This record gives sequence, C-alpha cells and structure tokens, in this order.
Amino acid sequence: MPVTYSSYLKLDELLSLQRPISDGPEHDETLFIVIHQVYELWFKELLHEIDYLKSLLERRDTPRTLHTLKRVLTILKVVVAQIDVLETMTPLEFLSFRERLESGSGFQSFQFRELEFLLGMKNAAALDRYPKGSDPRGRLQRRLSEPTLWDAFLRFLSGSGYDVPPAQLKRDVRASIAPAPELRPLLIDAYRRDPTVASLCERLVDLDEGFQEWRYRHVKMVQRTIGTKRGTGGSEGAEYLMTTLNKPFFPDLWAIRADL
Repeated sequence: MPVTYSSYLKLDELLSLQRPISDGPEHDETLFIVIHQVYELWFKELLHEIDYLKSLLERRDTPRTLHTLKRVLTILKVVVAQIDVLETMTPLEFLSFRERLESGSGFQSFQFRELEFLLGMKNAAALDRYPKGSDPRGRLQRRLSEPTLWDAFLRFLSGSGYDVPPAQLKRDVRASIAPAPELRPLLIDAYRRDPTVASLCERLVDLDEGFQEWRYRHVKMVQRTIGTKRGTGGSEGAEYLMTTLNKPFFPDLWAIRADL
C-alpha cells in the first residue's frame, strides 16, 4: 500500500487515544486529554531538539546551534500559549471529572522531568516516583548521568579558546547547575568582544526565561482552577508549584547582567 497522510501519521491509532473515563463522559474531559497529550508530544520534540543542540555545540557548529535554539524557543512559545486554551475551562467544568483522575497528575510527567535534568535541574530523588525497572525510571537514570546542555556549552567555550575553569569542565554532572562566580569574568568578556557567543548566551537566557514563564503561567492556571486544593497526584498543588518559580537553569547568565 502507498504511504498516505493517514498511514504516515498513524491517525487511526492517534485519534483512538482520547478516551474520557468520566460518566457521560463530561464534555470538557476531551479537551483536558488532548491538551496534555499535545504537551507530551511537544516535550518529546523539545528533548529531541535539545539533544541535537548538545551535539551541535560539541561540533562547534554555531550557525546550526542558533538555528536550532530558535526552533526550541518557538516551540516553547506554543507550549506556553496552550495554557490559554486550558484556561477556557472553568473550575466547575474541571471539577466535573477531576475525581476520576484519582492519583493521576502532571507531577508524574517523566518527560518534563527529563527536560529539567537535561537543562541542569537534577534531583536523584525524582527517580523514586517511578517503579524500579520501569522505562520512565530508566530514562531518568540515564539523563541523571548525562552532561547537561550547560555542560555542552562550557565545552563549546573551552573549544573556542576561552579559559573555562577546569573544575567547571569536570563538575559532577549528576548535580544541578550551581552558580559559579569564577565563570562570570569569562562570560562578561565574551559578551563584550564576541558577538556570536554573546548571541548564543542570549538565546540560552531566552530559553531559561521561556521555561520560567511556563512555570508561572502553570501556577496561575492551577490557582484559578482549583485554588489551594491539593494536587491529584498527592502534591501540594499550587503551593508546591510556587516553590519552582524563579529558579533559573543558567544562573550565571543572569548574574552577569549587573556587571555588563
């Protein structure tokens, strides 16, 4: 059989995956399912692109790196904008099927945890939320042991002739990215005399800011939908989400602003 639009995209399978479980079912549950399935597809694409970014930085292919970062940033804008659609659901519309979610929660999204690990926010305890031997746990274990995008960027700088402190190049990649004041003079120098590296740094700041914007919009969406109720997965809901705000992936790129 020749390849068709439907067969290539596996539409029969794809369109069969939206299966509401509420009685009726409730009208708005379909929107809830579609939005979150689309989120997971975008998370998959973001992982794909950021892994590619790491390889481009290793090869010091700056033009392609900047191009791919532009794509990642464009996807991130779509991810943030999807919250506008979700916010068309009123609190009562969500409550009409919320109990049927039982312990299911976005808190359990292993792909979002992968993105956090890949971008430098690592937490080995997050693995405990997934059964031993499961695919999600294996994926997170692998991400925990891999260098982050920031590590790839530091190697890019080193390979481009910048004197990156050896301790930063050999840091424990299982740890989250921590502020490194010894890096800042190097970054300031790059901003002042190397427009290409400065542009790359600014795109990384855009990426960081985009994720912080998504977290903020997510918090506000949860607050307007369920208020101070606990999350369905057992988390503290909006109270927990508030603790994730204002935590940049690349702290040194923010810290140098005061000294440029």
